[in-house]
Amino acid sequence: MATYRCGACGMGVNATCADCNEPLVNDTLELDDGSKVQISRCPKCEGKIKSPLCCGQDMTCET
Repeated sequence: MATYRCGACGMGVNATCADCNEPLVNDTLELDDGSKVQISRCPKCEGKIKSPLCCGQDMTCET
């Protein structure tokens, strides 16, 4: 399971898919303009969400 941690305050977050009960994994999504966004993805159903924010910034992932 991916653990997301805030670089500013140190808070950590683990997440699971509510539909599959699978731990989400860290991934990136490439946008049409070529930029990349950090996401959390379910390995079973392939659902995706934007990775969590804390203290106004993206939380980094520890696998």
